[in-house]
Amino acid sequence: MSEHPKSVDELLGEARSRLDRLTPRQAAAAAREEGALLVDTRYGALRDRDGLIPGAVVVERNELEWRLDPQCPYRLPGATRHDLRVIVLCNEGYASSFAALSLRQLGLWRATDVIGGFQAWAAAGLPVTPPGAEPSVPTAHLSPHGPART
Repeated sequence: MSEHPKSVDELLGEARSRLDRLTPRQAAAAAREEGALLVDTRYGALRDRDGLIPGAVVVERNELEWRLDPQCPYRLPGATRHDLRVIVLCNEGYASSFAALSLRQLGLWRATDVIGGFQAWAAAGLPVTPPGAEPSVPTAHLSPHGPART
C-alpha cells in the first residue's frame, strides 16, 4: 500500500469537505420548499425510541445505495433521477456524511446530510412523530411525484 492508512476522522473530514451540509432548519426548508427527499437511515431501535420525521423515507443504511441508485432495479420507484435532492439523516450526523458521499459517488450529485442528524433536528423543535405513533419500518415505495412534504 503506497498511501498511509487514514483514521476514521480523516476520512470523515474528507467526506464532509465534499458536501454542502445543512442545518436541520435548512434541511426542513429544502424538503418543504424544494421537494428534497429526507432519508432517515437510523436503525429501528433508534426510530422506535425517538420517533420519526414526518415525510422522511426510512431506508436502512445497508440498503441505501440500492434503494436510491436511479440505475438499480431495487431502487425506490421515485428514485429515478440523478438530480434528486437527497438529504440523509442518521442519529447524530456522522454516518450520514459517509452515506451522502456514497450517494454522490453513484451520481446523485445533490446528496448531502444534516449537521447533528436526527438529534439536532429534534433539538431544533422541528416536527417529530412520537415513538409508536406510526410504524418505523423501511419505506416500501416513493411517489413518482417526489417525497411527502414536511
